Amino acid sequence: MAYLGFQKFKKIHMIGIGGSGMIGVATILQKRGFKVTGSDLVITDELKELKKLGAKVQIGHEPKLIKNTDLVVASSAISKKNSELLHAKNSGITIIPRAEMLGTLMRPYRSVAIAGSHGKTTTTSIIASIFNAANLSPTYVIGGQVLSVGRSSNLGDGNYIIVEADESDGSFLHLQPDVAVITNIDNDHLSFYESDQEKLNQSFVNFAENLPFYGHIILNIDDANVRKISKDIHRKQITFGFSSKNRFQIVNIKLINGVQKFQLIDNANKKNYKFSTHLSGKHNLYNIAAAICVAIEENISIKNIAKGLNDFQGVGRRFELSKIYLADQPHVLIDDYGHHPAEILSTILATKEKFPRKKICMIFEPHRYTRTQQLFDDFVKVLSKVDFLLLLDIYPASEKPIKGISSKKIAFQISKNHKNAHYLGNQDPIDWLQNNHQDFSILITQGAGTISKLNNEIKKKWQ
Repeated sequence: MAYLGFQKFKKIHMIGIGGSGMIGVATILQKRGFKVTGSDLVITDELKELKKLGAKVQIGHEPKLIKNTDLVVASSAISKKNSELLHAKNSGITIIPRAEMLGTLMRPYRSVAIAGSHGKTTTTSIIASIFNAANLSPTYVIGGQVLSVGRSSNLGDGNYIIVEADESDGSFLHLQPDVAVITNIDNDHLSFYESDQEKLNQSFVNFAENLPFYGHIILNIDDANVRKISKDIHRKQITFGFSSKNRFQIVNIKLINGVQKFQLIDNANKKNYKFSTHLSGKHNLYNIAAAICVAIEENISIKNIAKGLNDFQGVGRRFELSKIYLADQPHVLIDDYGHHPAEILSTILATKEKFPRKKICMIFEPHRYTRTQQLFDDFVKVLSKVDFLLLLDIYPASEKPIKGISSKKIAFQISKNHKNAHYLGNQDPIDWLQNNHQDFSILITQGAGTISKLNNEIKKKWQ
């Protein structure tokens, strides 16, 4: 792979190294021969793997780790008052955000960046799987664990890099990919955009305009906001979705023994392709169609695309299925990262499609006070669609509480029309499940905070 222009920065320190966006970048830097150090609050399995590669990682933030560092990369989740960050500032060490480092790593490659409010991680992972099936050995950096390989990044030998582009803090504007995808644009992360949907939309236009004039962008114009911004994007556009207005149109969906079979029509070239997937739900057909469009434009054969789809086992915490036995009764456990009403609705619809007529219990941990406040009515509407609902306290994600916004209030609102909505408070969810498991056969742990720990506890006890 070509020379990286920052080779003289031998020692790179990463604050918040274990974050979903940071760990992949750190792993690739370590594998490329840089001396990586980092700090975080907990040591995850992926950080243990990184340590095996030779990186130094410490728990807690301590300025002395930055000694002799050439460069500091900071996660956007890190407070401006962080002691390491302040030390680096006072010492005159260059500090850059994660996305700027990612953008720099992308330069020598032919790069593909996937943006959008929902579906980024899954779409990026499917593209990586297809490129692997075509023996292109891509490098990739993803915001979740690819289940088939058990990690979120890979340093390949080929000419491609495939990355997830994060709009939540505007950092995706540091990226200048050759090919981009916009899956959809929803009213998420609006607090960063001053609660203004137009500002969020404009940031996606700016992201698209970062492409070189010879690049192209793949757009889902079934989505109202994407359709709106497409008029302001001056790059070659390839569109996909269910509507006949798209160049690539998804048609003839059949669900056979848990497998979704569908056709993708290329309306421009009058071609028709048949595909199948183990992934559930309409939302995943969008993700798959976006990935197929990228692959077709890169001249990957339909045979290899189909193989890549078949090889793809999913992403950790994205509708991740397990079997558990509660009092010797088999239950399906689904773990899902979705924390926006649109994502939760997709999980519920996919579950009902895959397991028709089965009773569903969802344990949900809301994520951020600002999101809960802004989308309160949407949460009430969507969460009312499961048979049993257990609400954990809001995961603050470094936000301060907002008066009158709580899980208890959501539960109270839902319970006006739904007898099985419960705010758990200090009650142990394991105890509740032990006492009520006979009433449902599907259990969903939903959210982006600490709920994955609960999922692991459930598996440990009942798998």
